[in-house]
Amino acid sequence: MSSDPWGRVDETGTVYVRTADGEQVVGSWQAGSPEEALAYFERKYEGLVVEIGLLEKRVQTTDLSAKDAQVAIAHLREQVDAHHAVGDLDALRARLDKLVELVDKRREERRAQRARQTDEARQAKEALVAEAEELARSDQWRVAGERLRALVDTWKGLPRLDRKSDDELWHRFSHARSAFSKRRKAHFAQLDAQREEARRTKERLVAEAESLSGSTDWGPTAARYRELMSEWKAAGRAQREHEDDLWNRFRGAQDVFFAARSSVFAERDAEQAENLKLKEELAEEAEKILPVTDLKSARAAFRSVNERWEAIGHVPRDARPKVEGRMHAVERAIQEAEEAEWRRTNPEARARAAGLTGQLQAAVDKLTAQIEQARAQGNNAKADKLERELEGRQALLDQALKGLQEFGG
Repeated sequence: MSSDPWGRVDETGTVYVRTADGEQVVGSWQAGSPEEALAYFERKYEGLVVEIGLLEKRVQTTDLSAKDAQVAIAHLREQVDAHHAVGDLDALRARLDKLVELVDKRREERRAQRARQTDEARQAKEALVAEAEELARSDQWRVAGERLRALVDTWKGLPRLDRKSDDELWHRFSHARSAFSKRRKAHFAQLDAQREEARRTKERLVAEAESLSGSTDWGPTAARYRELMSEWKAAGRAQREHEDDLWNRFRGAQDVFFAARSSVFAERDAEQAENLKLKEELAEEAEKILPVTDLKSARAAFRSVNERWEAIGHVPRDARPKVEGRMHAVERAIQEAEEAEWRRTNPEARARAAGLTGQLQAAVDKLTAQIEQARAQGNNAKADKLERELEGRQALLDQALKGLQEFGG
């Protein structure tokens, strides 16, 4: 008989293994010595040790599923429970029990991790939905469109939730994208309609601008071009492929007209500058008529100057008030001289002036006498009142006397 700490072989060749529950039959060995029998079943034990060690390592270091780990543990436990090996089988059972605990722990950890990931995915998708719904109301078409496409890529990278939750969130997300696309499509359809209307309007403006380009009615045509430009700006932009061509035609028509006008105006400006020089010489000649000493010769001289003045054409607008003002000043001085002469030689006016002067002198004399009488009677209040009235009459008398002197005495 042969034995070791964990097993023995009896004289009949039966091999036993020692366990906490007592000896268990391992098998029968007839092919060799008892030592060889123990060595054979010890090797089988070592094989189980290696297999359990490998399974422990896989559970600890790989993503082996709990289900696969449980199947492997059950298979090894069957082999250990079959008692076909010699060794510390109880220790192997204890290791398998710990392995079961580890697998259960890992399974709970993974379940908790999956729950966290699912919760994070739900929050992420809800955030994507909220942003998409906000973008659906945006008018920043290019930026919002690019962002929505980026959100789709982000969504694809997130794990799925339960079918109901995932479908509900996707429905909201998809609806927001569709709403944005619908609004964008409507916007650009309206924009296309507006640009088509702008094209038709600008073609009409171009046609009129081109028809006016040969006009020589400078003022009204320039004013109409300004109106056309205002209408052009108010029309908005046409389609890109038409806008530049229409503008070039419109601007070209204006350039033709204004170039012709500038050429004509340049000639006119030169002519007006020469006219100004001539009128300044005439204004200087007219100013030499003053002061008026001989009214008849002054009128004749001014008439001669004025006839030559009228024969000269326009002067630059900004110089007109000054040079015309000089002529008007001479004309007014002659008119004033004529009025003075008329007053001096008009008998009726002289008689009226003399009569008025006599009336005022009589009134002044009467008031003076009344004042002296009031003073003599001690009625100073009445005298003061009469003196104030006398001051007014005296002023009128002085003025009348001055006017009478203009008639020669």
